[in-house]
Amino acid sequence: MKNPIENLNKAFDSRVRLGIMSAVMVNAEVNFNQLKELIQVTDGNLASHLKALEEAGYIKVNKGFIGRKTNTTYTATKSGEKAFKQHLDALEQMIRATK
Repeated sequence: MKNPIENLNKAFDSRVRLGIMSAVMVNAEVNFNQLKELIQVTDGNLASHLKALEEAGYIKVNKGFIGRKTNTTYTATKSGEKAFKQHLDALEQMIRATK
């Protein structure tokens, strides 16, 4: 049987990326300010992690407006959902193996 640690995804190593993916998995969409408040990071830090997840194809960026103000929201892609579920499954297997 394959070692569960081999199924962990490097893209989700960071607590910030783990937080972003958790938020987009349980919400239809999340905006930048909601993520910033939820994860408690600076704008720049959050933006760089969002960019990495977008480049990996795990989240989709939707830019729009609310009145005259820009509103950027994020949603999980199908491949992002699949990769994140596999990552969580691997973590669960590792936890079970330690019991």
